[in-house]
Amino acid sequence: MIDSARAFHLAWRHVGTLPPVIVRGLFSVVADVASLSRRGGVDQLRRNLRRARPEASAREIRTLARRGMRSYMRYYREVFVLQRTSEAQIAARVRVDGLENCTRFTDAGVSPVVALTHQGNWDLAGVYASRHIAPVLTVAERLEPPALYEEFKAFREGLGMEILTAGDGDVFRRLMREARSPAPARLICLLADRDLSHNGIEARLFDAQVRVATGPAALAVACGAPLVGANIVYERLTGARRRAAGSPWGIVITFHPAVDVPTAGTKGERMQAATQGWVDAVSPGLAEHPEDWHMLQKVFVDDLDPVRLAHTNQRTDTPWHSEA
Repeated sequence: MIDSARAFHLAWRHVGTLPPVIVRGLFSVVADVASLSRRGGVDQLRRNLRRARPEASAREIRTLARRGMRSYMRYYREVFVLQRTSEAQIAARVRVDGLENCTRFTDAGVSPVVALTHQGNWDLAGVYASRHIAPVLTVAERLEPPALYEEFKAFREGLGMEILTAGDGDVFRRLMREARSPAPARLICLLADRDLSHNGIEARLFDAQVRVATGPAALAVACGAPLVGANIVYERLTGARRRAAGSPWGIVITFHPAVDVPTAGTKGERMQAATQGWVDAVSPGLAEHPEDWHMLQKVFVDDLDPVRLAHTNQRTDTPWHSEA
């Protein structure tokens, strides 16, 4: 049996050599078959979609899960060919709304913290942002096996992003230095809609409590860095843009206005308010495009294991964990 690292290595090496129509069809079939599963990640995806669309019927949730798995497999399909994608194609595939909510800081030499969710294609967004807005600095989850993590890290670094490794002892200090450094500015992009540590913060999303990463709020409170929420969703391309993109799909990056981070109150109160701020900013985009939220894990408090949750609630002062 082939291991996951080897499978990803082969995909990066060979998927781009196949006709695009064959690749799209193959990944769509994989997504459709996976969406029929009644257990594991796909079952959890349906539970999460139910939170986003409580009024939907069971049939509508099944359809939404199928679209969600197609979106998820589209992300991987695009990742496997991204290194072969031309600069012009990348530019044609990305549209940005609210760009001024970032450039008001980067143009002044200030590095904003961008709080992201696992939505759309964050790697395509990262390479575009690095080339057209400001260099991207992010943090990646240490995957198993190690060879798989190294493959992903090399892939992202090859696209121009700087990658720190979650769990390394100096990650937060490094992020603080970058957030406080003068020009040239960076985008400090943190995928934060999952709490992979025992130090997460609860916030309200879709009228339910979720446990998210502390990283964006911790940096904003510790350094006074601007905190900007962002959504990334897919959109169908047509006409000249589709031809220029070499793909029927592009993405829209929406940067929201900076979160109002309180300067009064305890550190915990300020971090709580900042976290709820960025969650509130991205929640309409999640509700409008739930099929592009690639969340196959438990994030809602009611779904979490009570023993793990009890342990999590005994937080230390370790300020952060996020992933890319």
